[in-house]
Amino acid sequence: MNMNSLLKTRILIVGDIMLDRYWFGDVNRISPEAPVPVVLIGKNEERLGGAANVARNVAALGAVCSLLGIVGKDEAGTAVEKLLSQSGITPYLHSAPGISTTVKLRVIGRQQQLLRLDFEKKPTRDVLEDKLQKYKTLLQTHDIIVLSDYGKGALDQVSRMIAGAKKTGKMTLIDPKGEDFSKYRGATILTPNKSELRQVVGSWKDESELTVKAQNLRESLDLEYLLLTRSEEGMSLYGATEVLHIPTVAREVFDVSGAGDTVIATLATMIGNGKPVAEAVRIANRAAGIVVGKLGTATVTSEELFSS
Repeated sequence: MNMNSLLKTRILIVGDIMLDRYWFGDVNRISPEAPVPVVLIGKNEERLGGAANVARNVAALGAVCSLLGIVGKDEAGTAVEKLLSQSGITPYLHSAPGISTTVKLRVIGRQQQLLRLDFEKKPTRDVLEDKLQKYKTLLQTHDIIVLSDYGKGALDQVSRMIAGAKKTGKMTLIDPKGEDFSKYRGATILTPNKSELRQVVGSWKDESELTVKAQNLRESLDLEYLLLTRSEEGMSLYGATEVLHIPTVAREVFDVSGAGDTVIATLATMIGNGKPVAEAVRIANRAAGIVVGKLGTATVTSEELFSS
């Protein structure tokens, strides 16, 4: 792989920024107050989550990336800024009074997640408008746009973002959320998982019915490709002239959290490096197989990806 061209590709990630916190501990007894385990915390970790984890994955693969999003003027926001700096990601973070950083706190005991606590608040209209103006400026200096939607409000203007990218001739790759995909109309590639697709098109009884439903959705939304991530069933790519099914390459599934982030990050990075979409999907599938064997929101390096 030509690493020089990879370094020249500039990827802009926009979306819901989160801080993933992990508290690890030992579980040796049940609480006398309620039938729940008592976890004696021994260590803790902080990692970038949501759109920030997509950026972390892009940076781990060696591409130049920027992250546009919203954080609070709080301790968690400061932690996000520090982690972005350590990862070599260029941050464009917007904030305003009353906005808090989205945090997911996971309590882990005996290598199992026992509890997750979420802290979040919807961004205000003013901060969203400021972010959109910055997005329009950043479009000029980036090659590929990744929109990472976790439904926390940072992509409430996603239709305008797609329109802006089209106007400047930039590809948009979107990890979607929710029951209404019409807001993603005109994107280059949409990457739902099985449950997300089922919410929109209903269930299917076999592959042929799935293909019909996926292609109808792709055409109705004016997408170039729809990439369905299917967990243990691998991935399926639906395009105007091709349907490609790729089996999973996961050796051991340890933790699937963040696997979708790895997929879209790898896809964007490989396409930016000149790979055809079908080949980029195969490489992204390989990356997903590696990352699910790691605990928590993890990344894959180009060395891991291309060593075998």
